Amino acid sequence: MALRLALYEPEIAGNVGAVLRLGACLGVAVDLIEPLGFVWDDKRVRRAAMDYIDHVAIVRHVGFAAFRETLGPRRLVLFTTKASQSPYDFAFRPDDVLLFGKESAGVPAAVADVCQARLRLPIRAEVRSMNLAMAAGLALGEALRQTGGLPA
Repeated sequence: MALRLALYEPEIAGNVGAVLRLGACLGVAVDLIEPLGFVWDDKRVRRAAMDYIDHVAIVRHVGFAAFRETLGPRRLVLFTTKASQSPYDFAFRPDDVLLFGKESAGVPAAVADVCQARLRLPIRAEVRSMNLAMAAGLALGEALRQTGGLPA
């Protein structure tokens, strides 16, 4: 089982497109947990993903419960501004699923509670959070670096 990237109820088509392009470039499948905050065939998804969308495995789930049923023994690692542990001080596993919440609100407490780890990307105190796609890129890059999964 390989690392996966999951987006919980993403709201911005351009962010999803950028994450799909990231998945294509790094060889990581992307799980989309519905409902989405936009129509799936929104041209902004394809514009951000460009032609890379055809090079990434995408799995859409009708909700968080359906998504959880597919995890098996995988560890769910949540990235949240409410955590204190840095991903740079965390030991990733090659089969982890990196979970990111919706842009406006993250994930509800019930979702956070079932995650085996919660991590926060280090940022300056003067700012609240990073763009979803940027955060996913940093997190995925570190997880792949640690697990030896970066493309050659």
